[in-house]
Amino acid sequence: QVQLVESGGGLAQPGGSLRLSCAASRRIFGINTMGWYRQAPGKQRESVATITSSGGTNYVDSVKGRFTISRDNDKNTVYLQMNSLKPEDTAVYYCRIMATGYIYWGQGTQVTVSS
Repeated sequence: QVQLVESGGGLAQPGGSLRLSCAASRRIFGINTMGWYRQAPGKQRESVATITSSGGTNYVDSVKGRFTISRDNDKNTVYLQMNSLKPEDTAVYYCRIMATGYIYWGQGTQVTVSS
């Protein structure tokens, strides 16, 4: 059973930075898209950033220019560098890995942006 372990969440001040990491507990074969999603209280889960196996990226408009997604294929790990954080970025962040025939989700990590 593959588990995705997220780390790097926490409390940040507005304008600050955090870096999220998501690592698979064991090697996953056939990975294509990796991504980060978030869910704020009372809102639906939304896609924040995705990255394909060839390195193509996509971001929700609200984080463009502030967040950067990257991946390490050898380590089956995906990262999210979050800069210039805003209070509206407060949410539980989930990583997702899509592989051939499977979709894996992390357990979520809380990100709180507050002064």
